[in-house]
Amino acid sequence: MAIERTKIWVLVVILTLCSQAVLSACCESDEPVRHPGKVSEIIERGKVLVGTTGDYRPLSFREPETGEYWGFGIEIAQEIAKQLGVKVEFVQTSWPTLTADVLAEPQKFDFAIGGITITDARCETMMMSEGYLANGKTILCRASDSERYQSLVDIDKPEVRVMVNPGGLNEKFAHEKLTHATIVVHQKNEEIPTLVAEGVADVMITEITEAPYYVRTDTRLAAPLLNAPFTHGEIGVLMPKGQEDLLDFINGIIRWMKSDGSLRRLHEKYGLVYAPQR
Repeated sequence: MAIERTKIWVLVVILTLCSQAVLSACCESDEPVRHPGKVSEIIERGKVLVGTTGDYRPLSFREPETGEYWGFGIEIAQEIAKQLGVKVEFVQTSWPTLTADVLAEPQKFDFAIGGITITDARCETMMMSEGYLANGKTILCRASDSERYQSLVDIDKPEVRVMVNPGGLNEKFAHEKLTHATIVVHQKNEEIPTLVAEGVADVMITEITEAPYYVRTDTRLAAPLLNAPFTHGEIGVLMPKGQEDLLDFINGIIRWMKSDGSLRRLHEKYGLVYAPQR
């Protein structure tokens, strides 16, 4: 799946000369605080620091026994590091602290990856790459209840216990759309599917990127609305403003991976929905 590094560098030069309004229409800034030569800084350092939550199978997961990270987003980060010619070091972050960690000074990491949806709110204060994975809100429930939950109306009832992880868009969605259901906030996202399967909760608000993994690995679970998500969006790479050269570099890699089929093969490996090219 190797991408010729020389091609990437040529593309970076071309992209850097282009208008930032075209390259970063979603996340442009009037007067960004720039970090001159972020790509050069990373290369000189010899490693790229990547923030990730490590709790979001199959995009980013940290094995508790070994501390090793795996997943779709992890492989994207590893490809970025490969094309930069440096090592990759993953830095733990969390959904409640993600924005603060990205904006921290001094920086905790160069960019964040792994299940981060592109939103207008994020783009007001940070920058995001082009999307590389389609995304949307859906549910997990027990397989025996799959006929019971066919809409938000079916879920939005006081007797339905809806479990979400704190601080992210899933919790926000639940509180905005489910005003009658019983919302239960659980600290560890990766534990929620099992808690639903065991009957501790009835429904998990999740994404179409995450739900298929748990359905495949736990026959007690179902995702009855997988093909009719409540929202539609894309997942991308998140970073502070002022790192336009790094943003251009990452966008270049995403475009090459789309064009040569390697991104589609990565989607197939993890059973994920392929993001349409813009």
